[in-house]
Amino acid sequence: MKIVFMGTPAFAVPSLNMLLAEGYSVVAVVTQPDRPQGRKKVLTPTPVKEAALAHGIPVLQPQRLRSPEAVAELARYEPDMIITAAYGQILPKEVLELPRLGCLNVHGSLLPKYRGGAPIQRCIINGETVTGITLMYMAEGLDTGDMIAKREVQILEQDTAGTLFEKLSQVGAELLKEQLPSLSAGKVQAEPQNEEDATYAPNLKREDEKIDWSRSALDIFNQIRGLVPFSGAFTLWDEAVFKVWSARVEAEEGRGGDVEPGTVLKLDDRGIQVQTGRGVLSLETVQPSGKKAMEAAQFIRGTSLVPGTVLR
Repeated sequence: MKIVFMGTPAFAVPSLNMLLAEGYSVVAVVTQPDRPQGRKKVLTPTPVKEAALAHGIPVLQPQRLRSPEAVAELARYEPDMIITAAYGQILPKEVLELPRLGCLNVHGSLLPKYRGGAPIQRCIINGETVTGITLMYMAEGLDTGDMIAKREVQILEQDTAGTLFEKLSQVGAELLKEQLPSLSAGKVQAEPQNEEDATYAPNLKREDEKIDWSRSALDIFNQIRGLVPFSGAFTLWDEAVFKVWSARVEAEEGRGGDVEPGTVLKLDDRGIQVQTGRGVLSLETVQPSGKKAMEAAQFIRGTSLVPGTVLR
């Protein structure tokens, strides 16, 4: 059985490594083009590309998978199955019809909830306590294909998007390993998704990172951890970006009388206490504009931030 694997971030690497460790024939890997990374904008390969090259597997990086040239190049490998995990592009009909055993996707949510490009971040931001992996057949719609198997994963209070990515990537590889023998033999009964239960997790935008202090302390806490270690949540202090990388809920209830949400109430070694629309949030790791992230205790020793300052 010839497999073409499609994936881009670190989330996809355990699934690719599992296929290779189990002796499956991965004839090619498709991943996103190299992108500039960091302040110096160094052109950087994707984690999946690095893993593929380490095993001597041919790598394809089309800008648009639906272009006739990309489809033709892929067809030359004559795949029996295509397996995707966080590839980053919707597969066109021409690609979906290439493999005789279909196109599978390792998706980071319990479908039909959280279809789309940011299911892991969004489920934390929304305060979910359970998520999981869905192994599914791919269709022309956005994560609309029939479901093959699911596995639940608990979301702990200390989880961030980063730790949950790691958990789900391992569970995805395990679930794929369990199901592949039956899939390759054509013995799987897939279940259609209930469209009435569908929810969506679109890719994050800049406005999703901005803290709205009128929301509750718990909501903001979930927003912060749902953006770690990627873009990070931010507020404005003296019109400059002030990022928050970790926090804790100091008090879940209370409006603080006439205190405006976003007002700094107290600074100590444990954190920067800020009034929210409901409750108090203590900022534990922060990053002022132009500086590195630091613990609150370090920040407080040299800051001009004082109680009564309003973060916007």
